[in-house]
Amino acid sequence: MNHEATSHEEIPASLPTTSGPLKTFTVGETRYTLLGTAHVSAESADDVRALLASEAFDAVAIELCDARHHSMSNPDAMGEQDLFQVFREGKAGMVAASLALGAFQQRIADQSGIQPGAEMRAAVEEASRLELPLMLVDRDVGITLKRIYSNVPWWQRFSLFSGLIGSVLSRQDVSKEDIEKLKEGDMLEATFSEFAAESEALYTPLIRERDRYMALRLAEEAPPGRYKHVLVVIGAGHLKGTGEHLETPLPAEPKVERELLEATPPPSKLWKALPWLITALVLTGFAIGFSRNTDLGWQLVLEWFLINGILSGGATIIAMAHPVTVIATFFAAPLTSLNPTIGAGFVAAGVELYMRKPKVRDFSSLRHDVTQLKGWWQNRVSRTLLVFILATLGSAVGTWVAGFRIAGALFGG
Repeated sequence: MNHEATSHEEIPASLPTTSGPLKTFTVGETRYTLLGTAHVSAESADDVRALLASEAFDAVAIELCDARHHSMSNPDAMGEQDLFQVFREGKAGMVAASLALGAFQQRIADQSGIQPGAEMRAAVEEASRLELPLMLVDRDVGITLKRIYSNVPWWQRFSLFSGLIGSVLSRQDVSKEDIEKLKEGDMLEATFSEFAAESEALYTPLIRERDRYMALRLAEEAPPGRYKHVLVVIGAGHLKGTGEHLETPLPAEPKVERELLEATPPPSKLWKALPWLITALVLTGFAIGFSRNTDLGWQLVLEWFLINGILSGGATIIAMAHPVTVIATFFAAPLTSLNPTIGAGFVAAGVELYMRKPKVRDFSSLRHDVTQLKGWWQNRVSRTLLVFILATLGSAVGTWVAGFRIAGALFGG
């Protein structure tokens, strides 16, 4: 059956007064009280404790996903990942973005004296103390980032990435405006707010989809009749949208729509075929060159090797890679550029890990080191990520530059 909701009701007199907004909805026999919180606010954490101390609730739902809950419970979880596995699965960019977001969060905590998400931590602690069921109703942050990436036009992706890195690393102090944004939104919204207000393609996966997702998760995890009264702790920026979804009938099988909001579009067939097409064109260019003149053929091979090697190996120098890594990348990049199954960044990161194995202190200090630009180079974990990313970018640029050189030599006179 459909989950039909009434309009939001008056706040029960038995609940304490809170600094943040409250909205209450009744669906069947279950009441949902939504608390709009500020993610950088001691008062919001106090609101959560006061509401749960009233003993009016028999379950708690919070705006966290499994990954962020795990990160909150274990702050060093990011640094404990198997780096080689990260590179092999192509997750280096996602891990670097997560580190950048974590660095932004740590800088806010250091500057304001308040850890962002203190109200979520309070909800977790109080739910555990009172032995109440705890539900994580937000979408996985990695899925949200992927849907943002796939939803925006390709020409905006670089500006998003540079905006993320710039907002995290360009200033020593986080501005008061950024902290104020966090009081109404969350870490993702604060980071991308410059773009979200002007881009429907970005606003949809970042905010609107998550409003719907959290309502569906409530319908799935706390359907009418399972609990009497659920406290839902969400950012104030999501209060209106999530509440509107609760006011309207939700699907009888919320899992189906929820899984659709978790799906990430697969790469286009053209994008998957492009590396193989480039390889075929380059090899064809070599063949044409040798068929015309042996010296021309060897000239094309040499230029391909030098351009790829210098740009990719040189990029690892920017990352302050080990000399052996630089040399290995120089020789590997021209070959990996002709083999789409393995990348120069993977080779570079593998050699760097072998030559400079991260130590325990690198993992334990990772969150603090990446709050400063120089820390990305000083910490062996984050520096290996830089080696991977820069070697990959250098090889990609080298492939296009060398490819155009070959085309020019063969057809441009």
